[in-house]
Amino acid sequence: MKISGDVYNVSKVYNTQNHVGAVNQVNSVKPKKDVISISNNAKDHQVVFKALKDVPDVRQNKIDEFKEVYHSGTYNVSGQEIVEKLGKAMIDEKA
Repeated sequence: MKISGDVYNVSKVYNTQNHVGAVNQVNSVKPKKDVISISNNAKDHQVVFKALKDVPDVRQNKIDEFKEVYHSGTYNVSGQEIVEKLGKAMIDEKA
């Protein structure tokens, strides 16, 4: 911005508009404590996640059972059972 003319008077007007009066009274400000609230839904999720941490990823009893059947030579799966399981898995995956 270009100011032309009497710069002294312009600055004088500017200084009078920016004058701040003295502060007579200062109100005390009480600090507020931060509050965190967790919804019931979030608490339920937390309980479920903790419960899932305790569940093992591998069911060792199923593995041992399969090993026993496999090593005994009695493990026999028909082709139809395989197709049914694959079809069910594909349907479950799309759902």
